[in-house]
Amino acid sequence: MARYTGPKSRISRRFGEAIFGPDKALAKKAYAPGQHGNARRRGKKSEYGVQLDEKQKAKYTYGILEKQFSNLFKVALKRKGITGEILLQMCELRLDNVVYRMGIAPTRRAARQLVSHRHIMVNGNLVNIPSYSISVGDQVSVRERSKSLEAITNSLSNNTDILEWLEFNNESKTGKLLSAPERIQIPENINEQLIVELYSK
Repeated sequence: MARYTGPKSRISRRFGEAIFGPDKALAKKAYAPGQHGNARRRGKKSEYGVQLDEKQKAKYTYGILEKQFSNLFKVALKRKGITGEILLQMCELRLDNVVYRMGIAPTRRAARQLVSHRHIMVNGNLVNIPSYSISVGDQVSVRERSKSLEAITNSLSNNTDILEWLEFNNESKTGKLLSAPERIQIPENINEQLIVELYSK
């Protein structure tokens, strides 16, 4: 299973955002990582550097590696509409992200693990592919024998915010995709236009 397994705090410090969830290291060291720390003099980034950083941030946020992300962009490019928004929409509709958005898991990494370990069902069928694309009207639920898992119950008890394009029933631990998210409904701090410009070079 291809995924990033390196240090999370280092990546969060690089972008100045807790993209993997709450991070104490980011609060203590609110500057980019490196041998000389905050004393290091950093010149102004080039246009390419800014675009590359935005793409890397999106990849790390959604837990997607380069080839997969590039393939998503190619699909988004062929669809009607604004390419950058379609790209983010496709990232949001991945099964691991939907499980995270519904509050079944506290982070995308945890959601990916739940899916891979066969705890999640889509329309009554077990699906263990984190990148599986959810369609409008699909039902996402926790497998019956997994409903009492402490990790899931703890996550749901701490989750108070379900996005408007999703619905979720805490009792049955079943959710539904009501509609594809509009850009304004995606809370991630990503400038998708910079990613489009980078891939269009």
